[in-house]
Amino acid sequence: MATVVAFHAHPDDEALLTGGTLARLAAEGHRVVLVVACDGEVGRARPDGRTDRLDELRASGCVLGVSRVLHLGYADSGHGAELYPDPPDRARFVRASVDEAAERLAEVLREERAEVLIGYDPNGGNRHRDHIRVHEVAERAAKLADTPRVLQATLPREPVIRAYRLISMLRLVRRYEAAEIRRSFTPRAEITHRIAVRRFADKKRAALACHVSQTAGTGRSARLFGLMVRLPVPVFGLFFGREYFVEVGTPRPWLD
Repeated sequence: MATVVAFHAHPDDEALLTGGTLARLAAEGHRVVLVVACDGEVGRARPDGRTDRLDELRASGCVLGVSRVLHLGYADSGHGAELYPDPPDRARFVRASVDEAAERLAEVLREERAEVLIGYDPNGGNRHRDHIRVHEVAERAAKLADTPRVLQATLPREPVIRAYRLISMLRLVRRYEAAEIRRSFTPRAEITHRIAVRRFADKKRAALACHVSQTAGTGRSARLFGLMVRLPVPVFGLFFGREYFVEVGTPRPWLD
């Protein structure tokens, strides 16, 4: 059995990109450790250092069978053109030194004696600046800790573009995202691992549902997130029953 560390940018990313895979790994007896870079809060943390979104992350991890959940200690950098000042108690992730953040992650990798690190592709998937920084930090941390295998969570770019066109017609995303989506994720031909997770669709959907803060409000992203968690499990599994990775270096069988 292997120890797998999954490194994500924000609470809810673990469920969206890798929820089925993490549930499958845990069900097969592997030790799964979930590390999130940012607390998901643009504002200040509570005095005890906990946030609602981190509480949601812990609940999601419990649903997926994760053995340990950690926050690397950074604040969300946001997605808009303006990068807000750092909160008094922590740095925004993109302002942190890559080496500093990588050493924090490497400490976890060493402590866990991780055989596999899951990060993001060079585009950070959807090109969010925190996601791109996850790729950079994961790449550096794996070298510092001599972690033997690095897998980059992603999606095949071509169907993402088709899906974007559909949901943009339904006005569920903003028009300015069109140019970004064409440069997002990974071309299908470069993907090395396609993981079947339809059997774990119920757990993936339940993990997403733990992130109740993301369905609050009337914004387009909240409506889209809410639509996903309301899908019947068979339909959810049909749409989200595969997860995709690019292995750095020479690809090997999935957790051989």
